[in-house]
Amino acid sequence: MKPCILALPLALLAGTASAETLALYNWGDYINPEVLTRFTEETGIEVTLDTYSSNEEMLAKIQAGATGYDIVFPSVWMQDIMVKLDLLHETGINAHPDFANVDPAFLRSKEDPESRFCLPYAWGTVGIFYNEDVSGPIAGWADFFAVPEKTGARISLLDDMREVIGMGLIMTGASVNATDPAEVQAAADYVIGHKDKVTAFTYESMALIASGDLAAAHYFVGGNVFFTETPNVKYVIPAEGATMYQENICVLQDAPNKEAAQRFLEFYLRPEIAALNVAQQFNGTPNIPANELTPEFIRSNPNINVPAETMARLQIFEDLGPALRVYDRAWSAIRTAQ
Repeated sequence: MKPCILALPLALLAGTASAETLALYNWGDYINPEVLTRFTEETGIEVTLDTYSSNEEMLAKIQAGATGYDIVFPSVWMQDIMVKLDLLHETGINAHPDFANVDPAFLRSKEDPESRFCLPYAWGTVGIFYNEDVSGPIAGWADFFAVPEKTGARISLLDDMREVIGMGLIMTGASVNATDPAEVQAAADYVIGHKDKVTAFTYESMALIASGDLAAAHYFVGGNVFFTETPNVKYVIPAEGATMYQENICVLQDAPNKEAAQRFLEFYLRPEIAALNVAQQFNGTPNIPANELTPEFIRSNPNINVPAETMARLQIFEDLGPALRVYDRAWSAIRTAQ
């Protein structure tokens, strides 16, 4: 759920893959390149990486017949959809001895509650990044939307239907998984009522904050990777509430290299590998012993390893089923509102 730094071209085409290749399709900038390097050094399996910016983009490409991909990294709610659509391969990763490293709290899939298909990968929060020198202190959504009027500076929201409507649902007192059309409409009305303050709906906001074009932006906690040496840029989990995400590693049903994909899942079960990823990604990990191997500045960061009182005001998306059409209409209304 992040802008792409690493985007290696996908070299695998149907009929040309071998047992010594592995094609990943992941969120942009969501895996430490060193993880892939170590996997290749250890196994001899060459890895290619292609990236996407949303669950919907990934699903559309897979359903359109994209071939050559072995592994995808869907959010839990999208994993549930993909299981229902018979797009995922049952790996049996939960039978591996090292699966004991996984915190049971992260077995969140309703269609795969025992993790027979996918391996919990990473999790984090979605909040607000802000340049405090420009915006002043921000504690939550009310402060965020006040920035343009107070300072004349610009703000942005994610170009993400669930995240934007989810924010509206939080601010109108509903669940981010609400299916009542009236609640979804109220959330859309909230967003539309603040749209005149929003410069853009975008995934490119971290670069825009860095360049000074934005003062604050709705974004994923992993964006901290861009601001390790800029203390004036801060991240906050909004006081009114926020969403959290969890992505899992899944093998596609038509993956050409299932054996190599299985080896990658088993490789990622190792605490030192999960910790290596976290150290560069600024996300949380479901791998319990990996947490003790992450750098102290990440381990002690309350925005990454959030305390219980913060966790209590976070919500995670679920598969909405047919109610997704209500969200589609609300999103269209938000994007076209003047």
